[in-house]
Amino acid sequence: MDASIQKPLLGAPSSAYQTFPQRTAHQLDREYIRTLQNKRLFLAAFAAVLGNFNFGYALVYTSPVIPALETSNIPALKITRVEESWFGSVFTLGAAAGGLSAMLLNDRLGRKLSIMFSAVPSAVGYAFMGSAQGVWMLLLGRLLTGYAGGVTAASIPVYISEISHPGVRGALGSCPQIMAVLGSLVLYALGLKLSWRWLAVAGEVPVLTMIILLCFMPNSPRFLISKGKEDEAVGVLRWLRGPNTDFHREFEQIKESVRQQSRRISCAEIKDPFIYKPILIAVLMRFLQQLSGVTPILVYLQSIFQSTAVILKPEYDAAIVGGVRLASVLIAAVSMDKAGRKILLFVSGYAMGWGPITWLLMSEILPLKARGVASGLCVLVSWLTAFALTRFFLLVVQDFGLEVPFLFFAVICAGNLLFTGCCVPETKGRSLEQIESYFRTGRKSFMRNHI
Repeated sequence: MDASIQKPLLGAPSSAYQTFPQRTAHQLDREYIRTLQNKRLFLAAFAAVLGNFNFGYALVYTSPVIPALETSNIPALKITRVEESWFGSVFTLGAAAGGLSAMLLNDRLGRKLSIMFSAVPSAVGYAFMGSAQGVWMLLLGRLLTGYAGGVTAASIPVYISEISHPGVRGALGSCPQIMAVLGSLVLYALGLKLSWRWLAVAGEVPVLTMIILLCFMPNSPRFLISKGKEDEAVGVLRWLRGPNTDFHREFEQIKESVRQQSRRISCAEIKDPFIYKPILIAVLMRFLQQLSGVTPILVYLQSIFQSTAVILKPEYDAAIVGGVRLASVLIAAVSMDKAGRKILLFVSGYAMGWGPITWLLMSEILPLKARGVASGLCVLVSWLTAFALTRFFLLVVQDFGLEVPFLFFAVICAGNLLFTGCCVPETKGRSLEQIESYFRTGRKSFMRNHI
């Protein structure tokens, strides 16, 4: 990227201008980045994103399981339509609780230990579902795996961002979404061969692999510095970057960034357009993202295909959808910095646009001092919306057919086009200072390219 893009329009930024945590990363020169060794960094990132793989796997677990339970020979497991709706939706309630608790866990335990902690409810949840003798065990298992998914979804992107350097942060930042989609695809593929109980057993594998690998991975330097463990943070940077690099310079920049982040937002500041406008945009994007219907469609995918006249068997159709999603999110990962955020939001479906780009825009437009509160609000709005949709989707289909919910989703997607055009700023190629200045002043001249 052209270095001139990174320069603020109003001259050298003061310390008060350093609103985003990525600000210090932009100060690392290319010469430093070229000297870095990335093997250990990639290993740490891989260990962490196994949690996203598990999230994607657990989210769509119901897709092949519900049709199997409808014909179960065990009376206590023969599921009704209302129970199906709870089986699909209770995961999102757990995810909402997990996302909110992650805000506390990330600060108390650290990012790495929060991810490791998520393995406990996840493993217990799969055990409940794999050994279920009644519907209540299935529901409890879904709630626990949802809670674990909420924790990982909130913790892993932070961990990866804080251990990465600018040379690979963009690529590694797309890994959580890619791994979540891959987890869903693997679930659909295994559903072709395994029974629903063995699908739960298979879900334990990435969980156990993740916790074993993370035992040997470091905490993030930013977290260690925030807790006053500066010597340990230096050691972590040496391990991640390599001993023969100028990691001390990066350490000082992270230390300064942590000092800037210590200031909390006040109630009076929320009235500032610079604060509430990006928060409102981020919350509405998460709300509209869920209203597009992606969660109930993925959760009930095989049941949806079962009620339509398709050529292939429903389980094969679900696997094909998983493959298309993976291809789409890979396209988004390589094109969002070239084509721009808004154009992908305009032309895509979920996996190529409204899935990954919504998270990216949140990290770019939210002011740092409000990020904790705003992220928690986004998580709450997102998963409560997903709960409402998944809870009532099957009941609406039963009473009115598939046409009604899909027509509703189509109307929402059309509305999303209008929202994107009128409210969402294009952040491609803009420095964080330009984005901040746009919200401070409302002047679109701050968002033009200056190359």
